[in-house]
Amino acid sequence: MFTGFFYKLKDARVPVSLREYLTLLEAVEKGLAGYSVEDFYYLARSALVKDERHLDKFDRVFSEHFKGVIDLTDGMDEVEKTEIPEEWLRKLAEKFLTEEEKAEIEALGGWEKLMETLKQRLEEQKGRHQGGNKWIGTAGTSPFGAYGYNPEGVRIGQDKSRHRRAVKVWDKREFKNLDDSVEIGTRNIKVALRRLRKWARTGAADELDLPGTITSTARQGWLDVQMRPERHNAVKVLMLFDVGGSMDDHIKVCEELFSAVKTEFKHLEYYYFHNCPYEGLWKDNARRWNEQVSTWDVINTYGADYKLVIVGDATMSPYEITYPGGAVEYWNAEAGAVWMQRLLDHFEHAAWINPQPENWWRHHQSIQIMHKLMEGRMFPLTLDGLDRMTGELNR
Repeated sequence: MFTGFFYKLKDARVPVSLREYLTLLEAVEKGLAGYSVEDFYYLARSALVKDERHLDKFDRVFSEHFKGVIDLTDGMDEVEKTEIPEEWLRKLAEKFLTEEEKAEIEALGGWEKLMETLKQRLEEQKGRHQGGNKWIGTAGTSPFGAYGYNPEGVRIGQDKSRHRRAVKVWDKREFKNLDDSVEIGTRNIKVALRRLRKWARTGAADELDLPGTITSTARQGWLDVQMRPERHNAVKVLMLFDVGGSMDDHIKVCEELFSAVKTEFKHLEYYYFHNCPYEGLWKDNARRWNEQVSTWDVINTYGADYKLVIVGDATMSPYEITYPGGAVEYWNAEAGAVWMQRLLDHFEHAAWINPQPENWWRHHQSIQIMHKLMEGRMFPLTLDGLDRMTGELNR
């Protein structure tokens, strides 16, 4: 059993050695795992995996190889007492559709029609509904409600996104700030960003100028200490980070990017937005409703010499970019495209970093719209993409 497991790990390119395998066998012989599958899993992982990058591969191989093995420490009486969680029962009421069934469900036919119909439903509906295709309810195909499916609807009363098809959300959602203390696994992102460096010595002369001191001392005939300002990266960067919703899938890599830019750039300013920049940005996601900064103030505060970098997956309803009132969480007076153009008119050097794989972009109408607004200056959040982005910003 264990020999086959060892060879499967090798086939999956987990760098496990014979010495580590023998260590595992010795630990099993001494009873360190007992008769518990869970204990054996942690023992095997500790003995065989020396790099966290291979944990996912290990888990998949372990699950495949030991599939069906029961834990002898779990008695049947305990299983019989186990109750099905209430959450599982509630989920049974949700609507699960095949791709063919989803294709047959039609959208209402545009932004105005959707909003007009929602207003009508709110006036007419008197009770709770489940599983239908018209009223505001749950587990159906209506454009309004929760835990169902519609290609274009308003999500009401659902804790998180499931299909990511909602064009508006009637919920209070909490977003978290990016953590700038996250350590990057490799130095490659920092290396890619260093192409944006432009060194300058500014400020107080508080650094020893060793070559100058040697030259001046030789010329004067006595010790003549020379000081100079510290050298800093003079490039100024303004970053706008999309948070929440579909960006939750990219939190780790965005935190790595955030950590890298805070290290590389002395002149760095950043703000958050959701899906598309509108009339307000914010510094703290916990206070995004009552401590917003006017986008006009941001444009007027930071000069055109700042390089604007927007980070987001641009995956949203197209109405959020093209229509007033299209913002997913509130009613915006002007379309997102208007505010995007104002930002691009002010900041000559601008780029958009998209964590979505580049070969997916053509499948999202909103990404295509944003790509056109950026005049092609959208780059994937990969090392090659960052390299191309820095080349664009250095023009």
